[in-house]
Amino acid sequence: MSIPFFRVEVGGDEREKIDEVFDGEAPDIISDLETAFESYIGAAHALATSHGTAALHLAMLAIDLKRGDKVLCSINAYPSVPEVVRHFDAEPIFIDIDATTFNIDLEKLEAYLAENKSKKLKAVIVSHIAGQSVDLERLYGIARLYDVKIIEDASDALGATYKGQKIGSTGADITCFDFSPHLRRNVCNGGMMVSDDEEIIERARLLRNHAMVVDDEALGYIYDVTDIGSQYMMSPLDAATILVQLDKQDDTVERQQAIAERFNERLEGAPHIKLPIAEQDHAYSLYIIKVDKNRDSFARELAANGIECGLHYIPLHLLSYYKSKYSLRVNDFPVALRNYQQVLSIPNYAALSDDEVEEICDAILDVASTRV
Repeated sequence: MSIPFFRVEVGGDEREKIDEVFDGEAPDIISDLETAFESYIGAAHALATSHGTAALHLAMLAIDLKRGDKVLCSINAYPSVPEVVRHFDAEPIFIDIDATTFNIDLEKLEAYLAENKSKKLKAVIVSHIAGQSVDLERLYGIARLYDVKIIEDASDALGATYKGQKIGSTGADITCFDFSPHLRRNVCNGGMMVSDDEEIIERARLLRNHAMVVDDEALGYIYDVTDIGSQYMMSPLDAATILVQLDKQDDTVERQQAIAERFNERLEGAPHIKLPIAEQDHAYSLYIIKVDKNRDSFARELAANGIECGLHYIPLHLLSYYKSKYSLRVNDFPVALRNYQQVLSIPNYAALSDDEVEEICDAILDVASTRV
């Protein structure tokens, strides 16, 4: 039996909520989702968007990113992170990663900020790989010291926590979520931008729909445009699905953690692989192992056994656009390069049955035992 890298379970509750939208019984479903998300995360404001990249782009608009500004980010991030920076003709500055967590290396981040003081340094985008954050207290301290904004890319961290507190409520200027992230495609699209800063969220709210301002005292079709925005409104059908799934998210995280614990038990000491290490709270939205050599061969053998795997991520300096644009060399980010050659994400999601978890373990142990 083949086990996909990710599988979505959609039940009667989602279908019932979607029917309410079709029947006109949920006219405020998007604002209902935003309110529920504020409560779930513990943030003052939440703004729903069409997808996660839209949330990141709105974040750049909200902090008034301009041409020539600089935004620091991890070299191990999905292309959407530097992409939204480049759309402003601003410059992403890449920082190498921590070899254990695959997150941005705070030592290297602080060293860069100490050596490159500039008014053009606008923000740091921090991606929480696999649902584990960096030391956020230290990160926020660095941000205050060097006067840069912190935007957290929580695409892999919905429901994840830092010292028991939900990601999105710990002190970032903006946190962005993606309900259909890379290789874990949902049946719907959607993103969410959260912030405790009312000015930031109101600017984003305006720009989310072409910066249109409607005259409520007129007939409803009189509008003005006050800035350059875009169309990043979430679909009501997506909002309905996500609203139901949000209610199950803590159970989803709990199941991911339980599966990860079983992986840890079964795979401990297996030859040629290293298991993930939790330095902070870990939601295990991804379970990333390291294969000591020939990672792609290992993945092909797992695929032959019916186990589909993923990769998180190809370091940005190996991608043609960024390599060429910034004259980056392969060895410029040695930790990320070394990790890239070894990391492999194996299936870990709530829809996996116990039997499937055991089948994944059996396949990994079988492939590992035959390697030289």
